[in-house]
Amino acid sequence: MDKILNFVNSLLAASTPAAPAWNVEHARSGRPAKWNYIDGCMIKAILDLHYATGNENYFNFARNYIDFFVDENGQIPTYSVEEYNCDHINMGKVLFDLYRATSDERYKNAANLLYSQLETHPRISTGNFWHKKIYPNQVWLDGLYMVQPFYLEYEMLFNDGKNCNDTLNQFQNVFEIMRDPVTGLFYHGYDESRQMFWANKETGLSPNFWTRSIGWYAMALVDTAEKIATYTQLTPHLKATLDALLKVADPETKMFYQVTNAGGREGNYLETSGTCAIAYALMKGARLGLLPTEYFAHGKEIFDSVAKHKLVISDDTFVLKDICLVAGLGGMAGKGGYHQRDGTYEYYISEPRVNNDAKGVAPFLFSAAEVIMMK
Repeated sequence: MDKILNFVNSLLAASTPAAPAWNVEHARSGRPAKWNYIDGCMIKAILDLHYATGNENYFNFARNYIDFFVDENGQIPTYSVEEYNCDHINMGKVLFDLYRATSDERYKNAANLLYSQLETHPRISTGNFWHKKIYPNQVWLDGLYMVQPFYLEYEMLFNDGKNCNDTLNQFQNVFEIMRDPVTGLFYHGYDESRQMFWANKETGLSPNFWTRSIGWYAMALVDTAEKIATYTQLTPHLKATLDALLKVADPETKMFYQVTNAGGREGNYLETSGTCAIAYALMKGARLGLLPTEYFAHGKEIFDSVAKHKLVISDDTFVLKDICLVAGLGGMAGKGGYHQRDGTYEYYISEPRVNNDAKGVAPFLFSAAEVIMMK
């Protein structure tokens, strides 16, 4: 564990809010820093390490980072409600921790601002949020992770739990619509209109299983269930999801492939971010009592394998490798050699593999915090 903490400490030492060492997309864009989901993942991971280790330096780093984006009135100048982007909600999760610890009203005001997006966010007919305004009528698994833990915690803290059933219904709809009844795995996206070029004209579903998207979904389930123990509807969903995933793990490394159920196919690879997300969901679910205790051992085995195979130390430099930079459906072009984001196998394996990006580092650290807490 010392190696892993040295790894995260080296990333923090090399990072500022204007130039985070873990945000490869930001570094490649050359644009000014703004409120974003990638940093949100990392700051949540840093807070998890604070709770697991008691190290106040992690809390102070997280607070100073958020203070770069939230002004003295609790406004977020680089965020826009009108974009109706589920991703933009993710960094709001840490506002609750900061508010509880400091009683600083700025953090509550910032949470109120993000919540105002959800009050008017467009939805499909079942009630699920569109993934983004630019992706009308579409639900992506990613969006449940970005929004639902924040939504539910806000309801519990500031709204007397009035809309908790909305969160539970959105999970239920995804379980019914986006789950493959044969494998138990979940398709990355759903287009209610069936108009997108990647959508099946009968089901509206995208054509493949992308491991990180299922990892987002599994983390969404366990993080949301943690907030509202009196509701048990999410527990069977979590177990069913993880059971389906364990069946397609690589037998040797216990890790998971970029295209989840196509391990033997040329070009597929053992992908770090989705694997770590699954390890975290297994361990946290077991620690919270949502899953049988043996699921912790499954998650720990996966985490240890990532640390062995994907965390490389060379000349005192730490590298967490084989992280898919980004993958989506429609919209902009892909960042690899296959430009149309059509959800095909060829598309998913074409997206670049990068090192030390928070989409992989954060769930790796979520998992590390679970190991520390269990000890």
